[in-house]
Amino acid sequence: MKNFKEKLALVPTKPGSYQMKNKDGLIIYVGKAKNLKNRLKSYFTGTHTGKTRMLVEDIDDFEYIVTSSELESLILEITLIKKYNPKYNILLKDDKTYPYIELTNEKYPVLKIVRNTKRSKNKNKLYGPYPNVKAARTTVEMINRIYPLRKCDKLKKEVCLYYHIHECLGYCVKDISKDEIDKMTKEITSFLNGDPTIISEKIKNEMQKASENLNFERAIELKKMLEDIETTLRKQKIDLNKNYNFDLVNYYSDNNFLSIEIFFIRDGLLFGRHNEIIQTISNIEDEVLEYIIKFYEKNALPPKELYIPESLDEELLSEYFNIKVQKPQKGKLKKLLDLAKENAIEQMELQEETLKKDDELRLNAIKELENLLNIKKASRMESFDNSHLFGTFYVGGMVVFEDFVPQKDDYRKYKISAEVKDDLSAMKEVLYRRYYKVLMENLEKPDLIVMDGGQTQISVAKEIVDSLGLNIPIIGLVKDNNHKTSYIMNDKYEILDVKKESNLFLFLTRIQDEVHRYAISYHRNIKSKGALASVLDLVPGIGETRRKDLLRHFSSLKKMKEASLEELQEVLPLDVAENLFSYLKEI
Repeated sequence: MKNFKEKLALVPTKPGSYQMKNKDGLIIYVGKAKNLKNRLKSYFTGTHTGKTRMLVEDIDDFEYIVTSSELESLILEITLIKKYNPKYNILLKDDKTYPYIELTNEKYPVLKIVRNTKRSKNKNKLYGPYPNVKAARTTVEMINRIYPLRKCDKLKKEVCLYYHIHECLGYCVKDISKDEIDKMTKEITSFLNGDPTIISEKIKNEMQKASENLNFERAIELKKMLEDIETTLRKQKIDLNKNYNFDLVNYYSDNNFLSIEIFFIRDGLLFGRHNEIIQTISNIEDEVLEYIIKFYEKNALPPKELYIPESLDEELLSEYFNIKVQKPQKGKLKKLLDLAKENAIEQMELQEETLKKDDELRLNAIKELENLLNIKKASRMESFDNSHLFGTFYVGGMVVFEDFVPQKDDYRKYKISAEVKDDLSAMKEVLYRRYYKVLMENLEKPDLIVMDGGQTQISVAKEIVDSLGLNIPIIGLVKDNNHKTSYIMNDKYEILDVKKESNLFLFLTRIQDEVHRYAISYHRNIKSKGALASVLDLVPGIGETRRKDLLRHFSSLKKMKEASLEELQEVLPLDVAENLFSYLKEI
């Protein structure tokens, strides 16, 4: 660890944001503080453990920006985190956004599930978030079966199956009155706001009709639907005396681990909960604030009202989100806040030992790898793989691991030149493009490159890395005839003494499996129905202009696949038409 005594002496005692840098000048951590001097000194005095120790060992320099208030320092901190995505800042493990139920504000409304709430129009009604995706889907399916809302994205020229099974009013051909639509949306809104009365009565009436018509199968189905509604609402009901809408956050910390619990309360119902356990580096309260901001910017919409414990700064959160933030001191809301903390403690007790053991196994495996390769550091690893269709139409994928933990935000996909016809040429192109960009844009270099293969693949990687003047160690994971990882080779083509039953071997195999999965899934996605433009981009000779011409002429991938070579030639030159014709036969 470097000695920063003289530089620390010059740091002011004012609020601000600080940025830690590694030996390559890259920002690896961003924090904020009311008192910059005290906070920065805390990193370089005393002993540290876990993730904090790893950060301190990685610090080669630091900078800071003084602000006039703590709110300014918080905004600056979040802005810099978004810009640089530092490796030691909080990374939300669950990178999926929570689903919401959306009731569109159209002439003929649609009820559907959405994840990207930013795309939702302002007047559309959103209900959620739903941590339980299955519950959201079941709710939407049930309402759509009871109420004949519009089911298609765009109105068609004739009625579809939904009309014939009485789940749509045939909006495409019939003129439905506004009063009838308003009545449906009012009842649906009432149910989604927590009042099941109207829908329950509808189900009971339908159940009675089904029984009278001796349709017992339908009657049983409706009875189960009714029971599910009543059970769910009964289990979720919280005695708050009024239909509150808010989120509530509490936390518990122990041994460099932080357990954060979020309750979603909608109309007096415990709509769902979210828990995550992370490792801490800085001040606990600052870490919780950073987590809350990241959570609501990535996973869910900020609530109109938020309840937090006494230890957190409500003014900062209130000003940042422009919402009402409160700290209940007594009564039912305080009990609910305490219940959230109890849940945070319970989750910590369930997972802490597992997390500690996993950290210890990963760090020991890294030390073993560093000793085997005789290198100072093997934290960040980048691994590559290609995928192709019968030797043509190559794509490449890169995955990134930090301390054997996948960093999915850093994964990259590569479309490879149409001229490439073999694996080694494809790998050369991907490696060159990756590390040329690292060099030109001063991106973070990996400590180690992990190749899927032996001497040939390592040689290709060495050729590219050496040509760019980069000094990055390389290893290869060699498979046997059964496509199982057999042994590990260094960039001197020596087989490393790593036992197959060791944790190091297991962690490296996970990297190999992940990069293979990532490359394969990319190719499959390109070939999927929803990736028509990407499919066409892979065909040699087809650029943006020809792609648009094809889409105008054929309108769909299905029609292109059904077209003869002569029909394709009406839009494309013969050689390009032949490329497309042969490719479409394979997908």
